[in-house]
Amino acid sequence: MPAFRGPRWLLGLALGAAVTGVAQAAIYSCVTADGRRLTSDMPIRECQSREQQVHGRDGLVREVRPPALSPEEAAALELKKRDEVAARAARADAARFDRNLLARYPHLAAHNKARSVALDDLSRAQQVSESRLVELAKERKALDQEAEFYVGKPLPPKLRRLVDANDAARGAQETAIANQTLEKARVNRRYDVELVRLKKLWAGAAAGSLGPPPHPSEWELPAGAPAAPGPKPPPPRQP
Repeated sequence: MPAFRGPRWLLGLALGAAVTGVAQAAIYSCVTADGRRLTSDMPIRECQSREQQVHGRDGLVREVRPPALSPEEAAALELKKRDEVAARAARADAARFDRNLLARYPHLAAHNKARSVALDDLSRAQQVSESRLVELAKERKALDQEAEFYVGKPLPPKLRRLVDANDAARGAQETAIANQTLEKARVNRRYDVELVRLKKLWAGAAAGSLGPPPHPSEWELPAGAPAAPGPKPPPPRQP
């Protein structure tokens, strides 16, 4: 048995452990709230709310066990652990986002090209709508010329249907153009937000060090931005 170097009050328990032949016997000790020193070969129930020292057979302290937590302390510790896990997951998500962003846009030219492609698609769609509006305006002019023959009289049902359909089609195209204009503003805002983060990454910032990835709400238009207009109401019917 190794030389005993602990306090005398542990010697009896240490000898007892040696007699029983337990190779890794542990001796627990603590001081109660009223000053009593207790020892045992197992955790001491009377000292659950106190620090307990765990001694080896040689009497040296091998471990210090903190007091058991109260229900409130345990709940607070669990909440802290959950917050730490969530924070680590958020940092991992941010790092993954940043790495993907750098892979897509390794330099400014790549980002500018992607912006141009996205805006070109919307511009082409808007041009189609604008061309359709021109056609509808020509059709409406012909309808109005025909309607001049019925001043003061109801329009024939077929002509009335054509006028109503023209009004509805023009309203739909105007709404499409307004929505396309808003979408182009959102696309530009999205690339602007990305560019702020990319410039820091290109300058050497570590992936995941810039906070959470941008949320789509960051490139939404301000609350005061005009909404897309709805279809125009048809003109009043002629008597």
